[in-house]
Amino acid sequence: MQTLFRNALIFDGVSRDLREGHVLVEDGVIAEVSEQPIKVDADRVVEADGLTLMPGLIDLHVHIWAADMNVARLSQMPTEYYSLYAAQFLQSTLDRGFTTLRDAGGTDAGFAMAIEKGFIKSPRFYHSGRYISQTGGHGDFREGHEQHFSDCMCCPPRHERFTAIADGADAVRKAVREEFRRGARAIKIMASGGVASPTDPLDKLQFTDAEILAAVDEAAMRGSYIFAHCHPDIAIRRCSELGVRCIEHVSMVSPETAAIMARNGTYGVPTLAVVHAFYEDGAKFGLPAASIGKMQNLLEAMTEGLVHMKNAGVKIGFGTDLLAEHNDRQGIEFALRANVLDPYDILISATSVAAEIIMEEGRLGVVAPGAYADILLVDGNPMRDVTILGQDGRNFPVIMKAGEFHKMAL
Repeated sequence: MQTLFRNALIFDGVSRDLREGHVLVEDGVIAEVSEQPIKVDADRVVEADGLTLMPGLIDLHVHIWAADMNVARLSQMPTEYYSLYAAQFLQSTLDRGFTTLRDAGGTDAGFAMAIEKGFIKSPRFYHSGRYISQTGGHGDFREGHEQHFSDCMCCPPRHERFTAIADGADAVRKAVREEFRRGARAIKIMASGGVASPTDPLDKLQFTDAEILAAVDEAAMRGSYIFAHCHPDIAIRRCSELGVRCIEHVSMVSPETAAIMARNGTYGVPTLAVVHAFYEDGAKFGLPAASIGKMQNLLEAMTEGLVHMKNAGVKIGFGTDLLAEHNDRQGIEFALRANVLDPYDILISATSVAAEIIMEEGRLGVVAPGAYADILLVDGNPMRDVTILGQDGRNFPVIMKAGEFHKMAL
């Protein structure tokens, strides 16, 4: 099956310059990109007439099973509820032009298999298994008054479906191996305190150096990588120095630590959208008061961190981290970043740099021969106004994933 896009203004995911041209898609892959007319008797011809043609968007930080902002309630919901919530999350995300998602942890391996089998319409989904947390860490969602975990195999702890609790280097190594066995493409560790968890201070370190090194070593042997949840500067710096590939949130990164990240080739994935949404109406949708209290000045720090990383030369990916009722606000991330970054930096963060982070360089996030045919046609020029990408797909008359039209409104 061949599809020919004619007379488009092409953003290839890499260059600052848009160019007029034509794109031929064949069997789910981009076969040719040319400034000259492509002479082929294609099965389908799309007249772009000056619309912007660009790669599908990539969100590197999603939790498709996070169906409630209160993690105590979340752990008690039936699997059927998670599954149906996730199904609508995935389909609506594709409607918004995100053709690839990286799971930031917590999705059931069986549900990831169902996505892979095509049981529901979904973006490409890079499954990360359960996140790895120390006892009392960001992935340990027990309240302080709750009893310790039981070793009883017939009565597993409530959060086992989301979190692998591991203490000590050997236990961390085993947990990483287990998630790879269950189909994870990469592994996320919790290397600092967080907002949603009830008992861990936001600014404190989690895991020892030996535990983090064990995870990094095990992932490297699988040809994969570790990405880490980090808010405080000290956690970001330590993970970069220990070989973690990608830091999530990077909330309080200093200029000095940003320079270390750049030197080490460590990627950063800020998630301004979730903090903005929590500030706006998190309490309305059940975010506990303890979590709200952890967020003082967090959005301001994360915004400053974006500037520090840009100035230092850190490669920045695109993530949102939205939960429950906030999952329809992915577009906020474009607008928040546009306050301090130029459109080009934001565009590559959601295309070619994001693809590089998930080890799909040249296959995703670009319009180039040999790349997967995940393509958007945009009514407008995102190089001038990147916020047009964040308006719930209204500016995308065409959304293509793997060479097939998810949306065709021309």
